[in-house]
Formats: sequence, C-alpha cells, structure tokens
Amino acid sequence: MSKTLLSFGHGYSARALAKRLVLQGWTIYGTTRNPGKSSALEDEGVIPVIWPDGDLGKAFDTATHLLISAGPDAEGDPILNKYSSEIKSIAPNLEWAGYLSTTGVYGDHQGGWVNEDTPLAPSTRRGQMRVDAENQWKSIASLPLHIFRLAGIYGPGRGPFEKVRQGTARRIIKENQVFSRIHVEDIAQVLEASIRRPNPGQAYNLCDNDPAPPQDVIGYAAELLGLPIPPEISFEDAEMTPMARSFYAESKRVSNARIKDELGVTLIYPDYRAGLQALLANDD
Repeated sequence: MSKTLLSFGHGYSARALAKRLVLQGWTIYGTTRNPGKSSALEDEGVIPVIWPDGDLGKAFDTATHLLISAGPDAEGDPILNKYSSEIKSIAPNLEWAGYLSTTGVYGDHQGGWVNEDTPLAPSTRRGQMRVDAENQWKSIASLPLHIFRLAGIYGPGRGPFEKVRQGTARRIIKENQVFSRIHVEDIAQVLEASIRRPNPGQAYNLCDNDPAPPQDVIGYAAELLGLPIPPEISFEDAEMTPMARSFYAESKRVSNARIKDELGVTLIYPDYRAGLQALLANDD
C-alpha cells in the first residue's frame, strides 16, 4: 500500500525526513509560506502547497501519515485553528501522526537531567505555548499522535563555522549553563524509526549523548578551522536579543534513552564533535 505524508510547516527537519521517504516511494505534500521555495521542494520530490490558502483537498483525502512542524503563536496552533475539522475527520484513518515540539517544555533544571516523564514546567512564554499546543493535539480523539521534543537543531547550513570564520562568534559564559542539541539527520532517522514502530501517545526526546556548555561548541568549531578561539564574554555583559537571552534562562541535560531503548536508534552523530567534524568534511 502506498504511503502519503502530509507535512505542515515543511521546513528544515521535515525536509530531511522527506528525503528518506521519497526514496522509498512515498508521496509527500509539504506546506510552505514561501512560494519561492516551491521549485526546491519539487526538486526534492515533494508536492508543495502554499500556506495558508493552497489546496490541500487531495492531501487530506490520501494522507496516511501526518507531520506537524509549524510552531504555535499567541492564538494557539495554526494548523488546528484552520484545519481542526479536517484533521478530526481523517484522524481514524491515519497510521501515524508526529508533532515536533521542544525540550523547552521542561523549563529550567539548573543543569540537572530531564526525561520524558519529567513534569512540564516551561519558564518562558514560548515554552508555555508549546505545552498548550501539545495539549491541543493530544485532545483529538483517534489521532495516533507521537510528540517529539527537539533539542537545539544543527546540520548543513546551520553550523557555527560561518560566524567563527567571520570573527563574529562569541563564547558567552554563564555558570552551570548546558544545552542539549541534535543533528538534523538524527531527527530524520528518529522520525523514520517511529513511523516504522508507531506507539500512539508516546513522547520522545530528540538529542545527542553529550549536553554541553555552548562556549565549548564554539571553541571546538574554531579548533577544527584552525582559527583563534573567540574570547569569553560573561552572560551579564553580553549584548543579546531578547530571544537569544531567553535561551539562557534554562539549563538542563536531556536524556535520550527512550529513542534508543524503544526505537532502536543508534545516533549518526552522538555528540557535537562528531557532528561538527562531518559538517566541516562536507564543507558545512
């Protein structure tokens, strides 16, 4: 039986998954706000649909799988706000649905460990909107929902090398600050593994094995490039946008045991060192 994925907010992570599925003969519908991206999506074997006014009739009629990458806003989840009735209608027919959330839903743990059973206690407005969106999707009866809480995403085109080369990278130091991160190809392989072994109602943390201070990642990128390591700047003295500063409001180490134990995933890039080495080898 042919498989069809309807992908809302078909961006960086979803495109990495789609490249795997297209090779297996899947039909992929991907929404985008940018008409200029249509040809690129078509080149990747994806049928582009312009959001929010494109025609999704055939996609809804044929979808066997659903992926939601679009983030919530102050009004809630934009997909459900527009297509709630359609999604409720097709929910019993879907084999799998995935919602891409964030590890920000756990809030601040002062560098301590969290797993999928940790109570959700976001400390930012953005994190709270994600919790609300998760609950919106959970409320749809018969939807075979899987929630994926993503750590900081990096990969081709999203590495630290360009800023290091330009001399604009900064090593911002905040005591006991650690972040978890995940390479986009590992996101894709976890999603694919879940599609093969669906377990509706389950949540998964997507991150690598090595939560690390952000300044260590910048320093290692500089070492790989053979460039001077950027100087340290204290968090208190650093000029940052409110968005950037908000990331430093939370510090935690995120466990990825469930994706290994339940889905049998072996990470392609188990830590940032392996990931950065591969990016540089492929010229970022």
